[in-house]
Amino acid sequence: MAPASALLLPSPSPLWQAPLAEVLEAQAGQGLSGAWKLLLLGDGSPTRHLQLLTGLPVEVDLIAMEREPAAGPGAPAEVAELERPLLRRQVWLRCGGQTLAWAESWWNQAEAEQHLRQRDQPIWRSLTAGRTELYREVDGLAQVQAPWLAERFGAAGPFWSRHYRFFRSGRELTVIREVFSPALERWLGAAQPA
Repeated sequence: MAPASALLLPSPSPLWQAPLAEVLEAQAGQGLSGAWKLLLLGDGSPTRHLQLLTGLPVEVDLIAMEREPAAGPGAPAEVAELERPLLRRQVWLRCGGQTLAWAESWWNQAEAEQHLRQRDQPIWRSLTAGRTELYREVDGLAQVQAPWLAERFGAAGPFWSRHYRFFRSGRELTVIREVFSPALERWLGAAQPA
């Protein structure tokens, strides 16, 4: 699989992170509204949620998909559990022309070649095409900041982020980080109600 021509963006800087134990025990994000808590800490498909919220299909803009010798700075700790060599993929997720999320994922290169044949397709659709059972474990909740996120989302931030792993047959398949646009408040209400 040849790397994409664009360069990978640096992982966004966390301003705050929930302790892992709180995330795993569903105690993180106590100040979040119920709708945002479901989006950020639930084990459902975010691309499916975006489609349900907007009524529009999710379009994927591939930023880059490149080999990475080791997890770079800012990568979730769980990336260390993946077999080398690694591949990192970054995308923007849009509905009806509006960017609603950014995502990056880390993969073992052979797994990526097997599961990410259609680069413009959401990961969830690629992984479930064969109706194989997957298990998602949410491992992180954070607020992040990056100038390129603020520019694309058209908002100053900070932005809500989560990361999780997919497991298949008890084996870690990928680590995915997502950052969500405040524009989702149109459908979900305020992330942190007054």
